[in-house]
Amino acid sequence: MSRQDAIARAADYFDGGAFQSDLARRVALPTESQGGDRLDVLRAYLTDEIIPTVERLGFRCRVLNNPAAGYGPFLIAERHEADGLPTVLTYGHGDVVFGHASTWRAGLDPWHVVVEDDRWYGRGTADNKGQHTINLAALEHVMKARGGRLGFNCKLLLEMGEEAGSPGLRAIAVAERDALDADVLIASDGPRLSAERPTVFLGSRGAMNFELSVDLRAGGHHSGNWGGVLANAGTLLSHAIACLVDAKGRILVDAMRPASLPAPVRAALADVKIAQGPGDPAVDPNWGEPGLSSEEKIYGWNALEVLAFETGTPAAPVNAIPPTAKATLQLRFVVGTDPESILPAVRAHLDAHGLQHVAVKAGRMGTFAATRLDPTDPWVGWALASIAKTTGKKPALLPNLGGSLPNDVFADILGLPTIWVPHSYPSCSQHAPNEHLLASVAREALQIMAGLFYDLGEDGPRILTERRK
Repeated sequence: MSRQDAIARAADYFDGGAFQSDLARRVALPTESQGGDRLDVLRAYLTDEIIPTVERLGFRCRVLNNPAAGYGPFLIAERHEADGLPTVLTYGHGDVVFGHASTWRAGLDPWHVVVEDDRWYGRGTADNKGQHTINLAALEHVMKARGGRLGFNCKLLLEMGEEAGSPGLRAIAVAERDALDADVLIASDGPRLSAERPTVFLGSRGAMNFELSVDLRAGGHHSGNWGGVLANAGTLLSHAIACLVDAKGRILVDAMRPASLPAPVRAALADVKIAQGPGDPAVDPNWGEPGLSSEEKIYGWNALEVLAFETGTPAAPVNAIPPTAKATLQLRFVVGTDPESILPAVRAHLDAHGLQHVAVKAGRMGTFAATRLDPTDPWVGWALASIAKTTGKKPALLPNLGGSLPNDVFADILGLPTIWVPHSYPSCSQHAPNEHLLASVAREALQIMAGLFYDLGEDGPRILTERRK
C-alpha cells in the first residue's frame, strides 16, 4: 500500500459520513470543564468514547486522576511497535467551554452537530474534538495502508481541563515524564492562518495579567468643593498606564519588550499575511511597534493591552472625586521575555515617574510561558514539505501562535520539538455561540495528517539523525 492510499482512505472516511458520525457522537457529550460539576461526563468521554477508539488501534491506555482536585482526568495511551523507531507524542483536549445554548442562533444546539453547507456547528467541533478526531482517524488510515503498522511508536495525551486552564497538566507531565518521553510532538489546536491555507505553528506567545490600583482615601468628595486640591485616583491610574504604553500602543518599558526579532522568525513571517474575513476588525496599521509589519507585531513581538479600567461609578457618574481606581493589563510576550522580571520592572518604572501611589500585583490568571521551536529545525522543513506534497499548497509557517496554549509542557518540561498543525480557522467562533468547523478544512486536514503520519514512518529515522548533527 502507498502514501496515496492512506490519503485516499482518509478522504473516504470523510466522504462516507464516518467522520461526521464520530464527531456528532463526541459533541453530544457535554464535556464542560469550567464549572466543576461535569466530572462524570469528562471521565466518560475518555472511557466510553476515546479508549475504545485507540484500543482498536493497539494502544494501551491509562486514565489518571487529576492531581488538582475537582478537575477532569487525563488519558495516557501508547502504541509501541518496536525499539529503535521514532516516537511521536500527540495531544488533544476533550473538554469544552460552557455550551450557553440560549445564546446560539435559532436552529442550532451546542450538543448536536448541525450541518449548513460548509459549516458544521456544535460545541467542540473546532475546539478541540474535531481536531483530535481528525488526527486519531489519520493514524488509523495510515495503519490500514501499511498493513497494520504505523512505522513509528505513538503516544497520546488527552486532557479534560484545558478550557479551565489545564490544572494538573504540568504536574502530570513531571510525574509521567518517562511515559510521555518522545522524539517530537505533533498535535492540533487553534486556527490556521486562513481557511484556505494549511498552517504549521511551532509554539505560542506567553501571557500574564497584572493589576494596577490606586487607593487614596475613604469615600468620594464633592468635585466642586474639593476639585483641584485632592488627588484623583482615576487621573493617577491613567498616567500610570500611559507611562507603560503610549498612545499608539508602543510598549515603553524595556523589560516588557523583546530584545530583537530573530532573523529566522522574520524570514518565516515574510510569507505570512493576516487573514481579514467577513466580520473581522480592520487592522490599525499605525498601532503597535513602529517598523514592524502587522504579522510581525502579532507573531514576533510583545503586546501590552488594557483589559479593564474602572474608577468612580461609570454607569451613573456623580460629581465626586473618585478615591480609588483599578485596571487589569495583559502582556502577550514571545520567547526571550522573562516573565519574572515584569512586575519588578513595572514597579520601578512607575516609581521613576513619581507614581508611588499606584500599586502593582499579579493578576488572577496564571502565567503562560512563551515557546517557539527554531524555524530551522529539521522537523519543521519536513512537516512543511509533507503538507505541500499532500495539498499542492505552500503552507504558512508561524513561529508561534499570537495566543497562548500549554505548549511549555511539551517544549520545556518534556523537552520536545513541537509541531502544531491546526484544523480550524480564525472565524470559527470557538468559545462563543455558533462554534463551527469547516467541512472543507476538515476533509483536507484528514488528508494532511494521513500524509504526515505516513511520511513519519518513512522519514522519521532520517530526521532524528539530522537533529543529532
